[in-house]
Amino acid sequence: MKIVLQYRASAGFRSQIAETFGGADAVAVIDEADEVAFARAMVDAEALLHVLKPVTPAVIAAAPRLRLIQKIGVGVNTIALEAARARGVAVCNMPGTNSQAVAEMALSLMLAVLRRTVYFDALTKAGEGWRPDADVLDAVGEIGGRTVGLVGLGQSARRLATALEALGARVIYTARSEKPDAPYAYRSLEALLAEADIVSLHAPLTQETRGMIGPAALGAMKPGAVLINTARGELVDEAALAAALAEGRLRGAGLDVFAAEPAPADNPLFRLPQVVAAPHVAWLTPETLARSLVVARENCRRLATGEPLLHQVA
Repeated sequence: MKIVLQYRASAGFRSQIAETFGGADAVAVIDEADEVAFARAMVDAEALLHVLKPVTPAVIAAAPRLRLIQKIGVGVNTIALEAARARGVAVCNMPGTNSQAVAEMALSLMLAVLRRTVYFDALTKAGEGWRPDADVLDAVGEIGGRTVGLVGLGQSARRLATALEALGARVIYTARSEKPDAPYAYRSLEALLAEADIVSLHAPLTQETRGMIGPAALGAMKPGAVLINTARGELVDEAALAAALAEGRLRGAGLDVFAAEPAPADNPLFRLPQVVAAPHVAWLTPETLARSLVVARENCRRLATGEPLLHQVA
């Protein structure tokens, strides 16, 4: 079976792939920027391991032997699901494999925004560590004693909630429906935005959630609140967020995802010192990759034997 991974894989990741799949040549690893090599590889590929670059209808149409698109992660919004269904190509994801990494990244972004880590790092390295702007000192804060609102209560959000409570935060959440097993107070989105000092997004991107944090939602947030997004960039109206931050209505934002990725240098959010940004790497740790490759290998084995696939979404 020919398996293709479209990703700029590090040496460490390539080593993990070879170890998991049984050899350096078991998976064809194609850099996302090399469209010619990718198109050539997909001509006879039966399984595609998909990370970030969208799998378009054209990609599927140009891969006549393709039988499986295996998402390395959870969200499948970057896959042309209808085109896959029309061709009979199975689409699978792997819930839970990146939950720990995403929870830790969300927490790190909260801390970086509240403690202005990036600002103090640059100041200290410039030899000016004891001469910070006094207004910045007034703007720092702790997680303990604050209310954190989680938008979505999947596995990463639940792990994050445990850590937040250990640090002394109060956790509330909203979701499509109230979770009977959740030990946290449920709120409507509107009530959560009005109550939370920190709002952390953990919702999938759907037609219902696209743009959910727009001008009205941002206006409903507590003055001085912080927004964290490790879910999907298109959940947030970036222009409205930039305006709310520039006007001082919000304290800051920690963002790992953006509407356009890779995010261009002229994104207005990048001009704001109270924004901490990362390039969609919340999920990306060697531990996540190890767990993900085990699932991918098992689904490729099942594809070859005709067994039911794990976590098939289409």
